[in-house]
Amino acid sequence: MIDLVKNLATAPRRTKASVIRELLKLTNKPGIISFAGGLPDPEVFPYDFITDSVKRIMDKKGKVALQYGPTEGLPELKEEFIKFLEKEEGLKVKPENLLITTASQQALDIVGRLFIDASDPILVELPSYMGGLQVFKSYGCDFVGVRMSDTDGIITTELEEKLEWLKNQDEHYKFLYLVPDFQNPSGVTLSEKKRKRIVEISEKYNIAVIEDSPYRQIRFEGKAPKMIYKIDKETKNTDNIISLFTISKTFAPGLRIGIILANEQIIKKMVILKQSLDLCTSSLNQLIAADFFASGEFYKHVEKVKKVYKTKKDAMLAALEKYMPEGVTWTRPEGGLFLWVKLPEGISADDMFADAIKENVAYVIGSAFHVDGSGKNTMRLNFSYATLDEIEEGIKRLSKAVKSRMVRK
Repeated sequence: MIDLVKNLATAPRRTKASVIRELLKLTNKPGIISFAGGLPDPEVFPYDFITDSVKRIMDKKGKVALQYGPTEGLPELKEEFIKFLEKEEGLKVKPENLLITTASQQALDIVGRLFIDASDPILVELPSYMGGLQVFKSYGCDFVGVRMSDTDGIITTELEEKLEWLKNQDEHYKFLYLVPDFQNPSGVTLSEKKRKRIVEISEKYNIAVIEDSPYRQIRFEGKAPKMIYKIDKETKNTDNIISLFTISKTFAPGLRIGIILANEQIIKKMVILKQSLDLCTSSLNQLIAADFFASGEFYKHVEKVKKVYKTKKDAMLAALEKYMPEGVTWTRPEGGLFLWVKLPEGISADDMFADAIKENVAYVIGSAFHVDGSGKNTMRLNFSYATLDEIEEGIKRLSKAVKSRMVRK
């Protein structure tokens, strides 16, 4: 019998299982409280709206909803998203600047397919979103990590130093990948000052910037910095910025709707790549999303989501203050779904994971988000999914595991 695994192409052989997905398998035992996933709270999903929306769509546009659609995306959703960008971001874009994808994970895959040749240097944050790293690695890139500040994002001086080094080595670097708003995993937001500097660096080094913004609308407090895409349009107009959006965190992840905003020539190339992936994104799901925007319910729903998640974030911060021992620190995000915990140097969150499972609590190890093997004393905690009681009890259990490790040290 032929061993087909030996005959796999290079990309699937490079692709490793998601650490989060593997860890979640260990968190299925009864009684465990999990802060590991990035799941929205299902209690806030707009069930009634979707039920009514599907009926409206079937009554009026059933033949469109159940048919193949254009690869670029349905005009109904593009039209509503254009209105959204103008209302929320002050951006004026054309339909030709948009591509509707099957969630933002497909958008990341299209970015990888479009830009990456084997061994190309790709610059990423330390830490960075694991789903992006997984996709880009499958195309054979070499990662160059750039450290972050816990208060205002990627360290731009270090970014420029690494780009200068790559340029002098004649390395064919392709893009910088960023999650600028309430970053996954850290919860940190990139400051507007640094966003402006990144636009300048993009022009100077002719490097694309992938601005991945799944959490931008979930802001609880503070003022939102401008999108990097908007700053570029107002200043340099390099067309080097590619922005990725999703409604998974603000509406419903099961609809699998993502959107790419970019120069129309880039979008044309991406459309060709998407044709080979899935032909088109679900027409029914696009029409549901378009209806959600057009009805005004999107804006009302986001306010509800923000209120619920802020309450949970505050509860987790309060529990951390109450239970964690001295020497443990954490970020204080102004929005999003995550916060980032640092243990004292020498305490490994990787090694402590088994201890936490014994205490019936789970998290994601921070080293999984670091391309250079660092971050072993860090962890990501999700506050959107657990109930308030689970947050209190879960942090209490987690602190017990932390204290036990610190004593052993």
